[in-house]
Amino acid sequence: MIAYVKGTLEEIGSDYVIVDVNDIGYQIKVSLRVIEGLPGIGSQVKIHTYTYVREDVLALYGFLTKDDLQMFLLLLGVNGVGPKGALGILSMFSAQELRLAIISQDSKTIAKAPGIGAKTAQRMLIDLKDRVSVEETFEKLGDETVHVSSVKQENTGARSDAIEALTALGYSVSESMKAVNAVEITEDMTGDTILKQALKHMF
Repeated sequence: MIAYVKGTLEEIGSDYVIVDVNDIGYQIKVSLRVIEGLPGIGSQVKIHTYTYVREDVLALYGFLTKDDLQMFLLLLGVNGVGPKGALGILSMFSAQELRLAIISQDSKTIAKAPGIGAKTAQRMLIDLKDRVSVEETFEKLGDETVHVSSVKQENTGARSDAIEALTALGYSVSESMKAVNAVEITEDMTGDTILKQALKHMF
């Protein structure tokens, strides 16, 4: 298996890139998010890859981070989701956004991905709910926004109340969780207080 390809970015297509490694061009299928995150032609790039092999198919799928690659592999484990579908999902959502949707059982958000209907979204939630760690998700989310303090982790009741209130206002569960997690929560904060602070992160 090819773990990654590191070389000169020679070409960017609508759903692929070509990377030159010692005068050998590797064509790698990528998501729209990868294309948007690439530097210009001629730049040096490192793309983490997965080698897909079937009787009549040999293809490389590439990602800018190991995190996205790991999520791609998880998606391939879902019945009915192939590499094309998994790549389509990761074109619309980051790995972290998918984790939030999975742990919050937010099938409506996942169903927005191209080629993923309501039934497939529900199947994803069932198949992946035990394979996505809540602790890891909030730890990564904390790295992206603010540090997740022990106080924030302990004040779960007020946080849950705030998330429930946000979803009642029409926000998705994953959006609500992300906004609440961005609030600096103290021990004396109520659900209403957290809600007011979280709403500021919605705009």
